[in-house]
Amino acid sequence: MVGKGGVALLAPGLFVFLWSTGFIGAKFGLPYAAPLSFLLVRYLLVIGLMLILAWLTRAPWPKGGRLWLRVGVSGLLVHAVYLGGVYLSIANGLPVGVTSIIVGLQPLLTAVGAAALLSERIVARQWLGLVLGLCGTLLVVSARVHGGFGLVGLPAAFGALFGITAGTLYQKRFCPSFDYRTGAVIQFVPAAAVTGLALLCYEDFRVEWNTQFILALSWLCIVLSLGAMGLLNFLIRTGTATNVASLFYLVPPCTAVIAWLAFDEALSNLMLLGMALAVSGVYLSRSEVLKR
Repeated sequence: MVGKGGVALLAPGLFVFLWSTGFIGAKFGLPYAAPLSFLLVRYLLVIGLMLILAWLTRAPWPKGGRLWLRVGVSGLLVHAVYLGGVYLSIANGLPVGVTSIIVGLQPLLTAVGAAALLSERIVARQWLGLVLGLCGTLLVVSARVHGGFGLVGLPAAFGALFGITAGTLYQKRFCPSFDYRTGAVIQFVPAAAVTGLALLCYEDFRVEWNTQFILALSWLCIVLSLGAMGLLNFLIRTGTATNVASLFYLVPPCTAVIAWLAFDEALSNLMLLGMALAVSGVYLSRSEVLKR
């Protein structure tokens, strides 16, 4: 069995890998569903799965209405705002690479917010790591961007950036510890409600139930919404906001490697250089954690 120390060592790498597959899952599923429709179905399925899991395992629910509210707000930011922004930006023509560039600003924004709001001490080596990670991310993504910038999707991408940054900081400050089985239900219910209202106002419900969509939906529900989000909650609970955010620099390089393995997409020298910079940057920014 893997002890708590082993989980702490394995969690960052596993989280990066699982989170990286989210863009590929969205790419597979979005041709067969409108973005808000896709997300609403995903949220409802996750709520049902987590309710069953919480009941079977007798998971504890948060105590006190204030904690319920705070967990719900974190869910709105991390799920409804972040995922909604990513899906809307891709569906409206913004290349996945450009979306990754914008969302890739998150670690630096989180570091600034953590220093200001959470009083986290960020040493010079960590700042250097954050800048190196950003440069590496830009190199990896710039080599994958083709065509126009899809200006319609830009506001949605920046909304996604706000959601994941604010959600990470908010959860770390106000509700860092809760049982993920029941907490996921509390997080996804308001996300589903807001997404449903947005769908009624801006979109006609559209889902084509074919094999490719069902496989993409299953992967996103089980592996992403349950596995990756569970790991993210664990990392937020056990680490600083800055160290958790720095892991997002590894997502574009990891996505590029997965695309190379799965779709035979070429890896250029520029992308390999960017990957090396990103890995070096994350190592430096997480060096305080690795020393413990």
